[in-house]
Amino acid sequence: MRRRDLMIRLGLIAGGVGGAWWLRDHVLWKAPGVGFAADGSSGWLDYAERRAVTPTVVVTVNGVGVRALVDSGAQYSVIDRSLVQTLGLTDVFNIPMVAYGVGGEPQVGRGTALDVAVGRLRLDGLRAAILDLGPLAGEQGLGAPLILGQDVLRELVLELDTTGRRMRFLKREVWAPTPDLAPVAVSRAGKALQAGITVEGATVEAVIDTGASALLAVTRETAQAAGLLDGRERRPGRSIVLGGTVRAETVTVRALTFGDELYRKAEVAIYDDVPMPGFPKALIGMGAFEDRRLVMDIGGPRLFMSRPMEITVGR
Repeated sequence: MRRRDLMIRLGLIAGGVGGAWWLRDHVLWKAPGVGFAADGSSGWLDYAERRAVTPTVVVTVNGVGVRALVDSGAQYSVIDRSLVQTLGLTDVFNIPMVAYGVGGEPQVGRGTALDVAVGRLRLDGLRAAILDLGPLAGEQGLGAPLILGQDVLRELVLELDTTGRRMRFLKREVWAPTPDLAPVAVSRAGKALQAGITVEGATVEAVIDTGASALLAVTRETAQAAGLLDGRERRPGRSIVLGGTVRAETVTVRALTFGDELYRKAEVAIYDDVPMPGFPKALIGMGAFEDRRLVMDIGGPRLFMSRPMEITVGR
């Protein structure tokens, strides 16, 4: 498989039980301090791994350059255990949450606070779960031992230029859509954005996941309900997920519609069902935004995507 085909899902952080969610969101996982330059922008930043469709960027963590994945599917930011040791971080605390990847294997993590610079953007006191990211943090994946999740993206606007493989972060108050951008109908799925996507006539609600490469990835249950397990060819492979790799399959669908775009003979990834309430049944990944501009405002909630290029042939 090509490198981009490996990244179907990189992990999800799930809250603990009982009333721990309030403590988690308001005390242990309070929002980071966000500081912009005078123009309200981080400036344009190149993808750190330009061969991959998933957005990565070099950031500075406590004064050290680190590659980070910008993952709108991760509920919270995450730092690999090995990077904690490398940075010599000692401000570590227990957190009432468990982390699950697509493989369904849980990790009980601890947390730490980081000061992160992303271009001209500063994230002060960013809380990050300390977990074993496995191959994701190494050369098998993206070489990214840090994930910037929804806790960061809720505080700002993310713009991705997938053609130029670059990104920027913007202050919500200074950003406005340009004429080439069309709104995509979205709603909230917990704290993520979700949108409807039609697969051979079946409509599926899917989370917008910049940490996934496939145009669409679905659970086996969702694939069955959408008629994708009807005897068509299934191609086996493996996917890098939180802490390791899992089996995955790919099928080809005749037609898939997302926003104003129709995709013919599109590939859909299928992963095993995850036995956890609230885990997404479907994910819309970066394959849906190739050669487009994507603007995501999770706190809005808003999503914009550039229209396909129209070519006029003169006489």
